[in-house]
Amino acid sequence: MADNDGQWERGLIEKLATEALKEQRRARRWGIFWKVLTFAYLTVLIVLAVDWKDGVDSKSGKHTALVELTGIIGPGTDSSAEKVALALQAAFKDKNTQGVVLRINSPGGSPVQSQSIYDEMKRLRLKYPAIPLYVVVEDLCASGGYYVAAAADMIYVAKGSIVGSIGVRMDNFGVVGLMEKLGVERRLITAGKNKALLDPFLPLEESHKQIAVDLIGEIHQQFITAVREGRGKRLKETPDMFSGLIWSGAKSVELGLADAFGGLDYVAREVIKAEDIVDYTQKENIAEKFARRFGAGAMSSLLEFAARSSLAIH
Repeated sequence: MADNDGQWERGLIEKLATEALKEQRRARRWGIFWKVLTFAYLTVLIVLAVDWKDGVDSKSGKHTALVELTGIIGPGTDSSAEKVALALQAAFKDKNTQGVVLRINSPGGSPVQSQSIYDEMKRLRLKYPAIPLYVVVEDLCASGGYYVAAAADMIYVAKGSIVGSIGVRMDNFGVVGLMEKLGVERRLITAGKNKALLDPFLPLEESHKQIAVDLIGEIHQQFITAVREGRGKRLKETPDMFSGLIWSGAKSVELGLADAFGGLDYVAREVIKAEDIVDYTQKENIAEKFARRFGAGAMSSLLEFAARSSLAIH
């Protein structure tokens, strides 16, 4: 009986030991798996972080430098003042650049960002007087887009381009009537009588409206001054020129808002006399696209999950 008990105990111990060894092997395999997965994930992140678009196409010969300004002009966009300024600086700095073309297809955006690009264009022209700066308009060059264009030596358009919209707007909503219908009461405490300026949950006060009108009027005047300085005597002012109206490319040439018809290839070949074009635009890299689409938080969560899973195995 004792022998049977001993055999049973030994069998149980052997079984437990075997299962323990199997579990260790399983844990080791999972550990290797998660380490490989984490390594692969980190490798992908590193690859994504490399900006493959930062380098400019190398050309040993003389060329026309291209900078694109597309879409809304504002912080964090492809057409932010920071990105456009960096691209323009690189374009002018290149010893082989014969002329710079800023190709615009934009409805406008931030007046501050537009003004910053305008000022940088003026600065670079003074610093590099031998290098001309031209604007080529594609479909649209309106509002802040035209603010930027006014700093160029010449503006080229297509006959069907849309140009102008020299004005400033401020958008706001009022939901006071809706709140009354819903029985919602607005409670707001401020220090400073104008701190609640244009609050959508409060009735619009005439004094607040006037403050906003004066503010955008001041910015509008800055816009007008920039256009007059940029275009000079070429501008054939009309009563509606600074009213926010838009015109066709053909009409904009008549009004002196633009100079001539022509696209990028035409300007490079016939005006700058450097047919080769090098793009200096600061493009969004792969990592930025990935982060914008999926969110940096999602990537962090995945990385944390992989790290925790790897640690949990050991």
